[in-house]
Amino acid sequence: MYASRNLSKCTKDCLCLFVCPTGATNTETGQIDSSRCLDGCRLCVDACPSKAIFLVMDEYPEPAPKDAASASKMMDLCSSRFAQEKAAAAIAASSDEPGLKKLTEALRQSLRITAEDCAREAGFMLPQSEPVRALMEELESS
Repeated sequence: MYASRNLSKCTKDCLCLFVCPTGATNTETGQIDSSRCLDGCRLCVDACPSKAIFLVMDEYPEPAPKDAASASKMMDLCSSRFAQEKAAAAIAASSDEPGLKKLTEALRQSLRITAEDCAREAGFMLPQSEPVRALMEELESS
């Protein structure tokens, strides 16, 4: 795990310079040298008054395998959410009322997020997961 800085949040208070035991922080360039950063040290993260510094994982753990029944139920729920999203979009397209359009657009976005969460829980849409790797290899070869 190493530290990274969000430059748009950094207020240049530079407390990170004083607490970093390795001198990995550099306010001139705004970069933090990940090769010098101590794994999980957090001193700069905790010292930053603007909360511009955060930790990034080097490697993500392999997701736990999903049993077929649970994955199937989640994909069924995902499909139903996409159908509901399509219905909300149709309602928005057929209405001239601005309030209804705004409501159905918010509902459509919420349904999309829920559908994507269901797909993630089913074991898809995770770049590190085996099903996604197999799907990507299949798409590359076709």
